[in-house]
Amino acid sequence: MAHYMQEPSRTFSEYLLIPGYTSEECIPDNVSLRTPLTKYRKGKEEPAISMNIPLTSAIMQSVSNDTLAIALAKEGGISFIFGSQSIESQAAMVARVKGHKAGFVASASNLMPEDTLADVLALKEANGFSTVAITHDGTPNGKLLGIVTGRDYRVSRMDPSQKVASFMTPIEKMVVAPAETTLKEANDIIWEHKLNSLPIVDKDGNMMYFVFRKDYSSHKANPRELLDSKKRYLVGAGINTRDYATRIPALLEAGADVLCIDSSEGYTCWQEKTIAWVRENYGDTVKIGAGNVVDRDGFLFLAKAGADFVKVGIGGGSICITRETKGIGRGQASALIEVAAARDEYFKETGIYVPICSDGGIVHDYHMTLALAMGADFLMLGRYFARFDESPTPKVLVNGSYMKEYWGEGSNRARNWQRYDLGGSTKLSFEEGVDSYVTYAGALRDNVEASLYKVKSTMCNCGVINIPDLQREAKLTLVSSTSIVEGGYHDVQLRSGPSAK
Repeated sequence: MAHYMQEPSRTFSEYLLIPGYTSEECIPDNVSLRTPLTKYRKGKEEPAISMNIPLTSAIMQSVSNDTLAIALAKEGGISFIFGSQSIESQAAMVARVKGHKAGFVASASNLMPEDTLADVLALKEANGFSTVAITHDGTPNGKLLGIVTGRDYRVSRMDPSQKVASFMTPIEKMVVAPAETTLKEANDIIWEHKLNSLPIVDKDGNMMYFVFRKDYSSHKANPRELLDSKKRYLVGAGINTRDYATRIPALLEAGADVLCIDSSEGYTCWQEKTIAWVRENYGDTVKIGAGNVVDRDGFLFLAKAGADFVKVGIGGGSICITRETKGIGRGQASALIEVAAARDEYFKETGIYVPICSDGGIVHDYHMTLALAMGADFLMLGRYFARFDESPTPKVLVNGSYMKEYWGEGSNRARNWQRYDLGGSTKLSFEEGVDSYVTYAGALRDNVEASLYKVKSTMCNCGVINIPDLQREAKLTLVSSTSIVEGGYHDVQLRSGPSAK
């Protein structure tokens, strides 16, 4: 006879937190969100890797590239660069994160002199950047020939077909700086010449970076940034259970700080073999997470296999249709509660604390706090980060609103068959994800700051100022369908117009 879970499969929205005593020290400014990423002997040593905020970005084509990885590391979290690409391409992304110099920004908007004003406007519409580097081949690292900003053209007085060469500021009239320029020197040049941006070029005149005036204060205001011993940003990378023997060495050579097996289901011999290969070849020097699982057995299997952290969640992602297509998975809250108990059980038996990552099911910001209270050490988010400027996808206008493209790794678009590998044919037999849009939300920094302030505020309401205390002291209650309705606005007529804002 099959084994039946006695409790229903529950989601985050079925729970609320009960307030605890709030003391004078319980204010958001005093809250620490620092959390371990990798396993360690709790009480006897520090984790090899910790994060300053409990957020990581999902291993997805439409989420985690080098641009987002840099932005998230500045805020204190880690991105896992997606693995459903060539080894060379993924390693290059990792290398760009590790080689990024704070304050030095690779040019995100580039055109050639023979392009037109229409191209400038289309590029600005797509990515929101007003500074365009004009290079000989239109690439970020081509020979710099000029620059176009909003001061170089007037849409109302110019023909959209006018060539960029006719209105750009040519290199002869620009202030540029050599490759060896330090950030302090670059900022001094910007202030001395009253510039909005300073291009950094190599000895052959090829474009390397921009240093922007507007970034000066923001780079001073990154107290949470996550750096390695060489003051480089930390970055993770996703791997699969097929080509790990060739992919992992390339990623490590590029500088990856931590790896994670990207799979829809982690309770498999394939993950065990992958972790065993890492331990055999690198010992404990290489950090690798595994998953996903949804119960005690799955967690204990991966913990005993040697995983540095374990991801929890099957079918809860906003673009995931695994539950619909295969009838497998579990409500994220139920999965997390059981796995957290298994993690604590494993710690009591072995003295080793294996962090768990809640992957999927986060719809509202308050779900972040619930996930942490239920035992998650950190969260992995896809849809949340896909909405921001720094994600890889273009900003598009859909029915009058700006959106960003977002697709699942199990969708026909991604065709990431390795993520759903069961040792059979090397193809995607059916889809387990959809292709969609998410509402554009602006800059990562602003949104992360707002979301985490809510988390900190709620923690203060619970009477705690760090995540371990939240996990130990939180009181949670199930809510009925009626009380869910009661929790929103009800029995009122909303006012419309400016006064309602």
